[in-house]
Amino acid sequence: MNNKHNESLGNVHGSVATENKTGWRKLMAFLGPAYLVSVGYMDPGNWATDIAGGSAFGYKLIWVLFVSNLIALLLQSLAARLGIVRGLDLAQASKNAYPRFVNFWLYILAQIAIVACDLAEIIGMAIGLKLLFHLPLIWGVSLTITDTVLMLYLMNKGMRKLEGFIISMIFIVGLSFLVEMFIVKPDVIEVAKGFIPGNLFKGDKISQQMLYIAIGIIGATVMPHNLYLHSSLVQTRQITRTEEGFRAAIKFNLFDTVIALNLAFFVNAAILILAASAFFRNGYFEVAEIQDAFKLLEHIFGAIAPTLFAIALIASGQSSTITGTLAGQIIMEGHINLRIEPWLRRLLTRILAIVPAVFTILYYGEDGLGKLLILSQVVLSLQLGFAVIPLIHFTSDRKRMGKFAINFQTRALAWASALLIVALNAKLVYEQIIDWVTGNPSAVWIYAVVVPIVIGIGVLLIYVFIRPLLFKHYDKPAYVPHGIANAITELDAITYGHIGITIDFSKNDTDCLRHAIMQGGKKAGYTLIHVVETAGARYYGGEVLDNETQVDFDNLDKYVCALKNLGYNAQGQIGYGNPASAIAEIVKDQNVDFIVMGSHGHKALKDLIFGTTVNSVRHMVNVPVLVVKPQSN
Repeated sequence: MNNKHNESLGNVHGSVATENKTGWRKLMAFLGPAYLVSVGYMDPGNWATDIAGGSAFGYKLIWVLFVSNLIALLLQSLAARLGIVRGLDLAQASKNAYPRFVNFWLYILAQIAIVACDLAEIIGMAIGLKLLFHLPLIWGVSLTITDTVLMLYLMNKGMRKLEGFIISMIFIVGLSFLVEMFIVKPDVIEVAKGFIPGNLFKGDKISQQMLYIAIGIIGATVMPHNLYLHSSLVQTRQITRTEEGFRAAIKFNLFDTVIALNLAFFVNAAILILAASAFFRNGYFEVAEIQDAFKLLEHIFGAIAPTLFAIALIASGQSSTITGTLAGQIIMEGHINLRIEPWLRRLLTRILAIVPAVFTILYYGEDGLGKLLILSQVVLSLQLGFAVIPLIHFTSDRKRMGKFAINFQTRALAWASALLIVALNAKLVYEQIIDWVTGNPSAVWIYAVVVPIVIGIGVLLIYVFIRPLLFKHYDKPAYVPHGIANAITELDAITYGHIGITIDFSKNDTDCLRHAIMQGGKKAGYTLIHVVETAGARYYGGEVLDNETQVDFDNLDKYVCALKNLGYNAQGQIGYGNPASAIAEIVKDQNVDFIVMGSHGHKALKDLIFGTTVNSVRHMVNVPVLVVKPQSN
């Protein structure tokens, strides 16, 4: 049975073969999903925090990046394990575990987080285009909508082509920063010392500032949309759904995750080292904006360093916008089972991110984008717990994961990471609210809107944590995608007494007639329906007497006579004007109880332009409709 409709990323699900391969060929077949995930760990949202950390404290926060990378490795490997063993992405698993009302809010929060993430990436790419080509930010932001077309094109070419494109973007980013390292010449011994953890809780002002940036680095590194994305992307590989097949898939995906996320760590560390070597060492301690970093690089090192910086920023923004849009599709289909045309879905996700960016530029100027970038990181922080906590619950569930449920040590590490992330992000959100209150003491909207929302989100987070514990031994899922199958005890064939057949005098008419008589035989009555669509028919209706109408009458009579000669009870009916409305009207007036319609064989673009009569008719009538496609010769 074709189950593509229910599968995560159904159009590319299981599209990459991994069986009948051995050695490095087997490994290569599994490499790819984690590279798409890794771009989220080096997206423009990370650039701002890495630049701020490097310029303010030199190499001292490299260990924070390292720890963040270890947490990301742990959580991403859990997401991959969930997708491989249960064949569900994180959003689908949440839909099965939580009530529909809760899933709706989980979807809203996840969608807002993806919009926030997409927003940061759009802004980053627009800044890169401005730095390199002096393109105004408003044009740069608008251009990012073309990503939707690029992504649709790549997806239609297959998963491997999309992965190849993303890996080429990562290569450009990595190569750019490798060259940057030779230009800025970092102090290798000081870089090595940066891996030694420091005390962020001394209580003095510098420690507080370091802690604030460290929270930002962790918050920007571990992002919720990547967990949804990874649990879905691993399902693009064909695997044997046996214990051995699961074990092999988990092992090869772990290789993929370790390699890709360590590359992301290299890029993140390179940005921080660049900022430390270029700005901290030269006395520029407060470089928080990407544009400022570009200008200072030009001032200190000439034209090459900032050009590479901008190229890397564009490549980073381009790759991460594509994966952000993919994550939007996964949570929309997974949480609420909303399936719409791929181009429309991706366009919708992109527009949701572009509109706030364009609005900000128009009303607050280009300087407002920096504040919007910070706001997007706060929104991401709020969502993170809603992805991490269910993920740990699902992968710990021995009843559903069987032998592949995570062990006690992994579970303890995962919960410790979740606690750290939620606590640090709660602190970030708390301090952001305090900043707003301090900056706007009379702002009632903070108490009336922001505080209740944050409290509501906190309550929902507690529920998400507690429910799987309370319903641990409850076998019935909270949500069944298509309901429970009916019990079938007896089946009687349906006999149709009056069958309608739409006629357009094409080669497909014969097939339509053949399918119709297969349904009713010689016991049924047949009404052959043709609709005249000329301008005269649309205006005058049945009173039109133009040449086309007369010819259509004659042609329809030939069909009716032919059927009668063969012993069938047939009549003809002519409709006028809009085909769908006219057919539906005849079906109703003649008490037709079954319709056979020929499809015109239009492709997607023609259907979009001209519409589909078949689709309209099936919504207008209350009888079964059989669609007969033209057979190719």
